[in-house]
Amino acid sequence: MANVSVTKKLADKVAVITGGNSGIGLATAKRFVAEGAYVFITGRRQKELDAAVKEIGGNVTGVQGDVANLADLDRLYQTVKKQKGRIDVLYANAGVGEWVGMGSITEAHFDKTMDINVKGTLFTVQKALPLFKNGGSIIMTGSVASVKGFANFSVYNASKAAVRSFARSWTTDLKGKNIRVNVLSPGPIDTPILGPLPKEAIAGIIEGVPMGRIGTSEEIAKVAVFLASDDSSYVTGIELFVDGGVAAV
Repeated sequence: MANVSVTKKLADKVAVITGGNSGIGLATAKRFVAEGAYVFITGRRQKELDAAVKEIGGNVTGVQGDVANLADLDRLYQTVKKQKGRIDVLYANAGVGEWVGMGSITEAHFDKTMDINVKGTLFTVQKALPLFKNGGSIIMTGSVASVKGFANFSVYNASKAAVRSFARSWTTDLKGKNIRVNVLSPGPIDTPILGPLPKEAIAGIIEGVPMGRIGTSEEIAKVAVFLASDDSSYVTGIELFVDGGVAAV
């Protein structure tokens, strides 16, 4: 029986994933490496970042930093430029969400959410552009919250609507560079953002999911590979919901 050679979907690609030390980012980094990519991951906490690099096992570099800190982003991209000289795939995944009801929103809560989710995403992408050489794929983590009015989550909802708007604009801005820009928007996923919620609240969330369950980070990672690879070569400007049907129903 002849040997069948299977080409990995991200063979020889250089990828950057912000917020790659846990949850969706870590699952995606593992999947990208398995598909042949070299991955740079970021995280704010060095201990968690080191553990993630160890867990991924190879073809990975961890760079500590906060996406809301522009100097940290500069250091990230200087490291990428020095080690690999280019970026083929950028996954602007780092984000934060806190449950705060209308009437209790503070300036600190607003600034933290917008600095990381909106400003951080903007400058993560803009500062990466000089390292894109021959086209490429930019993916941003959105959320089903971009089109839903989830209670006690209004600042987060608005921040993810901004990310969706960025993708529309940047698809036009970057069309001459052959760079595709898409938003991958999860529904309820088993990540630390659900941690503070009581069991009753999580049960209520599950009731709103047509598929009747919480999703996994690995399910998001599989779709990230699609958007990063040539399998999605004619896909740009979209918001792709991976949410068990929440947005559609």
